Amino acid sequence: MGEAHRQPLAPILGETFRSGLTRPRAWRVGQLEALRCFLEEREEELAAAVSADTGKPPAELFFTETAFLQGEIRYALRHLGRWMRPRQASVPLLYLPASASWSFQPVGVVLVIGAWNYPLQLVLAPLVAAIAAGNCAVLKPSEQAPLTSAAIARGVRDYLDPRAFRVVEGGAEAARGLLAERFDHVFFTGSRAAGREVMRAAARHPVPVTLELGGRSPCIVDSDAGLRTVARRIAWAKFLNAGQTCIAPDYVLVRRELEGRLAAALREAVGEFYGLSPGEGGDYACVRNNARRRRLLERFPGIAAGECLRPTLIEGAGAEAVMSEEEIFGPVLPLVAYGDIEEAIDIVQRGGEPLALYLFTSDRRVQDRVIASTRSGGVCLNDLLFQAAVPSLPFGGVGSSGFGAYHGRAGFEAFSVRRSLMQRPIAADIRLRYPPYHGLKYRFLRWLALHFQ
Repeated sequence: MGEAHRQPLAPILGETFRSGLTRPRAWRVGQLEALRCFLEEREEELAAAVSADTGKPPAELFFTETAFLQGEIRYALRHLGRWMRPRQASVPLLYLPASASWSFQPVGVVLVIGAWNYPLQLVLAPLVAAIAAGNCAVLKPSEQAPLTSAAIARGVRDYLDPRAFRVVEGGAEAARGLLAERFDHVFFTGSRAAGREVMRAAARHPVPVTLELGGRSPCIVDSDAGLRTVARRIAWAKFLNAGQTCIAPDYVLVRRELEGRLAAALREAVGEFYGLSPGEGGDYACVRNNARRRRLLERFPGIAAGECLRPTLIEGAGAEAVMSEEEIFGPVLPLVAYGDIEEAIDIVQRGGEPLALYLFTSDRRVQDRVIASTRSGGVCLNDLLFQAAVPSLPFGGVGSSGFGAYHGRAGFEAFSVRRSLMQRPIAADIRLRYPPYHGLKYRFLRWLALHFQ
């Protein structure tokens, strides 16, 4: 079990941080290697826990949880030295002789609050970034994935330095207790409503916050080229984890003349991928979150519900209904027909700022028009989800889908502060800089400031 939250953890880990333990590159590398060992040596235990909590099939679980985290660790280890290196800065002629540089410094003690839909990845990926940046961290896994939470707590205790890392298990009360402490950075993944609570709590101190929320991520299909491939890619991305992915396409905007053909191709792809009985020993996840399952059944009474909620297409969905409701976050995909690309752009704009936007077209003018006219955390052209899988790309939201980014270098920078260093020699002291300022001296200094600064 995780540590009972009976005493404030931020001050305890703050002592560790101030001791300088976490700053050397060798320590950071050692902790990242230890985290990699945890994932490798306890892969079966972690897989069993995640599967029991979420209903994910083995292959999907491996690629979206374990392999993803291993990739983040490898990328951080490969680039850490370059990230930590001080950067030289130019100095205007007016301030010479001098040298200037800046570097990334760790923020201190960070709090990571994870989510249940990817219960391993969404806790440990921010941890990779926090370690790489040289911080201490408190992890709060989701109470809605209790077996995974317990496995994370055991692994952190057994593999990582207990002076720098702790896990707190529990529900909303545990989270509120942690948010009452003063951390140096709060990283939250979850719903918009919970994100607002996190912001209010963090503002009491105040501290920087990264919010990874959600939103209605649209997928626009504006071309009939390779429609079967387009349908396969959409079906794969939408029904991965039974639609419980924050960057899954929430609805498809399709040119009116293509709607029937796309719907047929989507049904064909779903049958090919998951068979007639999705979830029964195949590669389709089940919706194990009871509250989420209940809300989906209330909202979509026609959804096929056995042991697992089956992939469901809604043809002829209205744009207003799509825009007025919360994100689906389940295996239901509405198809919304549009006349021209300007109509599609208008629908996307009225839906707020999603975490992701997807567009299928080879027309460069349409690509440029859609990207220039919309806002989203990320964009993927002619495919889906991969913008979040590349460690060299920042991943994060904008506006109502959150703010701040992580993965790769972006995560390192998120948990760092830029510290400037200016150095000048004592011997070279020009008296012209000192008061009094009048007459020719003042005019000369004005000229220098205007031309050499």
